[in-house]
Amino acid sequence: MRSPSAEEVLDTWERGVPGNPIERALVLLRLGPGASHPDGASRLTIGRRDAELLALREWLFGAEMAAVVACPRCKVELDLELDAAEIRSAAIEPPEGEMRLCAHGYEVTFRVPECADLEFLEDTDDEESWRQLLGRCVLSATRQDGEPLCGELPDEVVEAITAQMANSDPLADIRLALNCPACEHRWLAVFDIVSFLWREITSFARRLLREVHDLASVYGWSEKEILSLSYERRQYYLGLING
Repeated sequence: MRSPSAEEVLDTWERGVPGNPIERALVLLRLGPGASHPDGASRLTIGRRDAELLALREWLFGAEMAAVVACPRCKVELDLELDAAEIRSAAIEPPEGEMRLCAHGYEVTFRVPECADLEFLEDTDDEESWRQLLGRCVLSATRQDGEPLCGELPDEVVEAITAQMANSDPLADIRLALNCPACEHRWLAVFDIVSFLWREITSFARRLLREVHDLASVYGWSEKEILSLSYERRQYYLGLING
């Protein structure tokens, strides 16, 4: 399996620039090692999507990831060292089709959220977005005593559904258990591989475009000719220019 070329990575970045994070995730999936489903990526569960993006990150830049997060209490910044392969190891194959839950006097049939569901969410707060997502994934809900369901499901039923979804697709919500060495505050921080990888792709693309500009300015080569050069050759020519 060959790694993507510099031109392919640059094209991926260009296609994703005008999109939102949901659209960018699908664009990135087309670049990855498991990109055999360019038309069916929207049918992936959120956890399956993020597992493939972690694999893509490992494929492009290696497994070791460096991140910085601020403590929510004292604002001290913490340097994190993460491992894409270790995080990805928590992935499981989510169940296909419907799941059923009987809890707190209700019987609910639902499915795990998919990438396609995210496209229909309105720009609102996290709690309301989750309610919208749940509304798409709950297929049926009835009271076990035969009484009709009036209004929304009770909070305790929603929590039970949420827990079963999380167990079925654990990478859909990646959280890191952190401890601030300055104030000893402990909290769970959300890790979003989509935004993390997109920032890295953007940095890589901009650096690559600067290299193209420098080499084209001196040697008169086209972008295609420059991108066809290996990384080692580009760096050697840049060293001659700057040396």
